[in-house]
Amino acid sequence: MKAVVGCLLVAGALLAGCQSDTQGTPVTSPESPTEPSVATPRPPKPTAAPPPTTTPPPRSPGAEVLQPENGYVFIETKSGKTRCQINRTEVGCESQFTDSPSIDGMPANGVRVTADGEIDWVVGNLGDIPAVTLDYRTYKALGWTIEATSDGTRFTNDRTGRGMFVAVEGVQTF
Repeated sequence: MKAVVGCLLVAGALLAGCQSDTQGTPVTSPESPTEPSVATPRPPKPTAAPPPTTTPPPRSPGAEVLQPENGYVFIETKSGKTRCQINRTEVGCESQFTDSPSIDGMPANGVRVTADGEIDWVVGNLGDIPAVTLDYRTYKALGWTIEATSDGTRFTNDRTGRGMFVAVEGVQTF
């Protein structure tokens, strides 16, 4: 009988630890006191990770310098299909990729690359960022060269030469 009561107490304690909410108080930053107001629609569910099929465009000389805001530069492609945030250590972009890997059962709608060339697919939303719409030309921002073309956008870290080429059809790192 003591064993049954003990098992019931242990089971009750385990179940009490399973909750669907998180205790605590949410904290916002002074730069972003509210939640994002622009939702990103979910891309269609992919079947496999995209192969590197898109050929990056050739590199171009000359560049317009984009000024950071709170340590970030936010951009949107001319087509409006891709938005990115850039800081000194990484570039992160969101798009409705035609074929992206699945993360925890959801299709990734974001990809980021570090200055050292490490890539990571993510599920997320950049929110209501103050993005600058790029034209098809070369830009500089926070140690990155950004080459925007009608085929996609190339991000190259000026120090390491590493980066990624982003297009809705796929992502290629170098």
